[in-house]
Amino acid sequence: MANERGETQQTARAAAPSPAGRGATVPGTPQTIKWDDSNLKSSYANVCNVSSTREEVVLVFGINQAWERGQNEVQVQLTDRIILSPFAAKRLAQLLNNVVREYESRFGALSVDPRRPGDSSSPEG
Repeated sequence: MANERGETQQTARAAAPSPAGRGATVPGTPQTIKWDDSNLKSSYANVCNVSSTREEVVLVFGINQAWERGQNEVQVQLTDRIILSPFAAKRLAQLLNNVVREYESRFGALSVDPRRPGDSSSPEG
């Protein structure tokens, strides 16, 4: 639900701090999460590159505006970089897998084959 400042709230079943304040948790206690979207921006990307180290996973998003096939050089304008911990990256991967599974159950399988529909040539040429 959105409030007048554009914030949304969600109640999650999670462990909340005990009334004693000693860091103990009471399993199953409702926890309210306030989503502050006052600084949220939307971006479009049709290219994503991922790299990682032991401490972080880096997602770099951009736009490929090369509409002609067979170009010798393709320029991708990089627009956004998101840096995640490996734990957050794993949770994101699980969420994305669930979203794609749900999408395919409603609309049919997605192909990630680089060939365009109806193109019988190989991806390399």
